[in-house]
Amino acid sequence: MLYIGIMSGTSLDGIDISLIDINPQPSLLASHFLPMPPELKLRLLSLCSSGADEINRAALVEQEWVRLAAKGVSQLLINTQTSAKQIRAIGSHGQTIRHEPQQHYTVQIGSPALLAELTGICVVSDFRQRDVAAGGQGAPLVPAFHEMLFKQHAMPCAILNVGGFSNVTLLAEEQHTHGFDCGPGNVLMDAWIQHIKNKPYDKNGAWAASGTVHKALLQSMLQEPFFATQGPKSTGRELFNFSWLQDILRQHQAIAAHDVQATLCEFTAQTIADAIKSAQENTQALWVCGGGAHNKDLLNRLARLMPQSTVASTDAIGVPADWMEAMAFAWLAHCCLEGIPSNKPAVTGARGLRILGAIYPA
Repeated sequence: MLYIGIMSGTSLDGIDISLIDINPQPSLLASHFLPMPPELKLRLLSLCSSGADEINRAALVEQEWVRLAAKGVSQLLINTQTSAKQIRAIGSHGQTIRHEPQQHYTVQIGSPALLAELTGICVVSDFRQRDVAAGGQGAPLVPAFHEMLFKQHAMPCAILNVGGFSNVTLLAEEQHTHGFDCGPGNVLMDAWIQHIKNKPYDKNGAWAASGTVHKALLQSMLQEPFFATQGPKSTGRELFNFSWLQDILRQHQAIAAHDVQATLCEFTAQTIADAIKSAQENTQALWVCGGGAHNKDLLNRLARLMPQSTVASTDAIGVPADWMEAMAFAWLAHCCLEGIPSNKPAVTGARGLRILGAIYPA
């Protein structure tokens, strides 16, 4: 019962690949990370908005992404001395290039047919499509996995994933699992430090910690209508992007660059804290996963905004923060093959439970 999960998120920093054993419950056996080549990242980003020759560009980029992912799978198998025949399936999220649930579509590229051909392993992919077809947002999809892993921990609690965007799962005894996208995670902080310092991200949140929050700028960002809506809801680069940030910055007089970064970090923290307090006021613990779990300044801000809650990485409760989502998509592949519904209608807004994924045999 070995599965591989592949996750490439909106941060576009790389491809996470996990090897898990399903029995008795999903556990991480090994992992492998492939940094995203800079040219491939730029080409993927260019597909997040309309442009010339999109279909041809998307097809070529998709093949490049798949070949990189297949290379990572091969290396993981070599590292663990595991044969392809021992793997029941690969669960591949693919790479999101458009997410427009209000228009009833979401697009992830990652040719599962080519991935199956290159690896010789059954691939399960296209997880979001059935939920969207059933009237859902198609995201977030990890709450069912969070529920299965963490229901036994202190309640009520929240599992927060901070990648390019942030999403939260809310767990409480005798209540339906709830969850939604909170808003930007790292996406604006990454964009700003890349613009000013040509660095891919703010390591440990050190640059943000050196600045002072600009209150007027923060309030301008919080006026975005997305934050006034209740879940189910999801978002992406279609709304929150560097152009969105530039438009807001033009409304204010010159602000020191490190103060902008501090304000962006506070913005991420406050939108998360506000969303959790609104949906589950008595949250006892906030367990953080994803790249944002390494941002010490962000975690400090969350702890300050949520003084009644323990704030810590999921590492503290036995699940590696860096590999949560890759593990989740391996588990979602298992659910698909076993005919187990794995969406959460209360999270996505779908009309009911659905079996997610399309199967591409080896």
